[in-house]
Amino acid sequence: MEGSLPHGRPDAGSVTVLTPNSAKKFILDNTALMAPPHVPEILLRLADEAHDLWQRTEDELTEIGLPPPFWAFAWAGGQGLARYILDNPSGVRGKRVLDFASGSGLVAIAAAKASAAQVIATDIDPFCETAIRLNAEANGVTIEFCGTDCIGTDAGWDVVLAGDVFYDRSFADTLMPWFSTLKARGADILVGDPGRSYMPKAGLEPLAVYEVAVTRALEDALVKRTTVWRFA
Repeated sequence: MEGSLPHGRPDAGSVTVLTPNSAKKFILDNTALMAPPHVPEILLRLADEAHDLWQRTEDELTEIGLPPPFWAFAWAGGQGLARYILDNPSGVRGKRVLDFASGSGLVAIAAAKASAAQVIATDIDPFCETAIRLNAEANGVTIEFCGTDCIGTDAGWDVVLAGDVFYDRSFADTLMPWFSTLKARGADILVGDPGRSYMPKAGLEPLAVYEVAVTRALEDALVKRTTVWRFA
C-alpha cells in the first residue's frame, strides 16, 4: 500500500525498475520500524503516514504495473491472528507453518516466535520478499519465502494461517475449496478476520475476539472487532 514518501520527501524511494536493491531502498525510505498496537512484541517496517503513503504510492506503483503496498500496514486480521498465536504458542510449536498472503510477515513472525519448526511466508506481491526479510531480521527470526501462487497446492503444512483474506468475492471463492481440501487431510486452518464482506458464514469455530486499533485512513473505524477462526 504506497508512492512518494512520508515526511514531505516527494522523491524519496521512487521506484522505476523493481530489483531487490530498489525494493529495499523503497521500503526503508517509505517506512519506519514500529510495533503494531495489538502486537507490541513484534517490530515491522510500516508506513508511518498511512494516508499519504497509501494514496501517493498506490498511484506511483500502478503506473509501473505493481500492486499497492498492502505489506506496509498491519491489518486488523493479521494483528488479531498474530496475537492469538503469541498467546497460544502450542498451536504452532514444532510444526511446519504456512502464512498465506503474508504481506508484512507479521503472522509468520509470530509463528516463528512461538517456536514453529518451519515458517513459510507466501505472497505474490513482488515487494513482500524484501519486506518480510527486513521484518524477520528486525525480530531475530528465520522465515522462508515463496513468491508463487500456492492456492491449490499442498506441501504438507501442519498449520495454515491467513489474515484478512476475505475482502474479495472471487478470491474467497477460490480459497474455500483449497482450505477445505487442506483441512480434510489434517491441516489446521486459522483465519483472522475483522468482518470482511466475504468471510464464510458456516463451518468455522471462533477461537478469540480482539478489539484491534487500526488507521482510519485505510479502514472505516479506528478499532476493528477481529475474530480468529478455525476451520471446523
